[in-house]
Amino acid sequence: MVIFLLETIHLGLSNLRLHLLRSFLTALGIILGVAAVIAMVSLGEGSKRQALLQIEQLGAKNIILRSQRPAESQSNQKKSNNWISRYGLRRDDLEVIQSNFPDADAIVPLKEVGSKMSRAELSRTSQAFGTTPQFADVAKLRIARGRFLTDADMEAQAMVCVIGSEVARQLFKFDDPLGDTIRLDSKAFTVVGVLAPVGLAGGAGSALVGRDLNLDVHVPITTARAVMGDMVFRGSGGSFQNSLVEVSEIYVASPDRERVLPDSKRLKRIVDSRHPDSADVSMIVPYELLENAKKSQLTWNLVLGFIAGISLLVGGIGIMNIMLATVTERTREIGIRRALGATRRAILYQFLVETSVLSTGGGLIGVAIGIGSSWFIQWVAPRLPQMPLVGQYFSQSVSLPTYVTLGSVILAFSVAVAVGLIFGIYPARRAAAQDPIVALRHD
Repeated sequence: MVIFLLETIHLGLSNLRLHLLRSFLTALGIILGVAAVIAMVSLGEGSKRQALLQIEQLGAKNIILRSQRPAESQSNQKKSNNWISRYGLRRDDLEVIQSNFPDADAIVPLKEVGSKMSRAELSRTSQAFGTTPQFADVAKLRIARGRFLTDADMEAQAMVCVIGSEVARQLFKFDDPLGDTIRLDSKAFTVVGVLAPVGLAGGAGSALVGRDLNLDVHVPITTARAVMGDMVFRGSGGSFQNSLVEVSEIYVASPDRERVLPDSKRLKRIVDSRHPDSADVSMIVPYELLENAKKSQLTWNLVLGFIAGISLLVGGIGIMNIMLATVTERTREIGIRRALGATRRAILYQFLVETSVLSTGGGLIGVAIGIGSSWFIQWVAPRLPQMPLVGQYFSQSVSLPTYVTLGSVILAFSVAVAVGLIFGIYPARRAAAQDPIVALRHD
């Protein structure tokens, strides 16, 4: 039996070698189908992982409350250039939340301060917040140099600050920020720490928090309240507005992920009861967004896989067509083999070996091309803006992250082999069913 199988395999491979170009073109549909499945699924998986990473960087156990200007305030702004708006979270809201969530890992407030931050002749619109030392852990901030705020800073109402990576780049350029000072309005703050870059700029996380976190400046919240006050002044184009917001944001860190959604619903009820007639508080639940993103990306991957799978189906049809043509072409050969004693099973196995080699070989080549294409797409995307002729059509921040999963490789290869065998069975059975006398008379 073993000798019979080896002889059958040898005969099938010999027939394929006699027509190498035709064999390659026959397997081309399978090759492209497998490569397309792997490349397209890797694009979807890479985008999913990047989006999930950006969302998770907000803290999967966090619930974020944020003060926002209500729509009626925006309409009032059109009527008057100079006005004062009071809205958003209050300190008594913070106290109620703290009393209702005693087992929370942390409840951290942020308070916006200042209208402008500057150093020497350099200045930009302020994006400074008073906060507590726990904020670094809750928001998953990393210190590149120096330190974050401490309890001692809070008690002393110290005039110190921790700046984001972009603030350090824009205001200090080639100078060392540590120990130097920046000004928030007219108040001077000593820089005690520089944050590592946060990978949310321009991404999903940046859109959720409404700003580039790399431009944030953090000062002790006790200093913010005592020295800066609650009023934030904004002026441009001859008009100005004063916003009186006691608490800009509140981060509530649940004890574990299973508690996040129930806690968010309870928190929403508290906020709705205390702010019933205005939409001046919004809620962000990164864990909920994380789960929704996973579900939507799974659907997207299935759609991409289905579209690419059509190529495998076309490849299988191509194998069947070529093998049917081969049966007709080799009818006389089949008749001679049957006349010399070859059984129908031997003829069936011979043609199945040929289709198996075509589908398996095509699948392996497709896997290699698919993995290579995924790597190439990720490598070439950031370089597109620098390329001549086509560079002008791409954004400087373009990126196409890819991630090849073992599951997509196994699935694509298995489907390729299965498709080749299924579509090869009919031509093989047709060859085996040939009448040897009729086959010998065939020209």
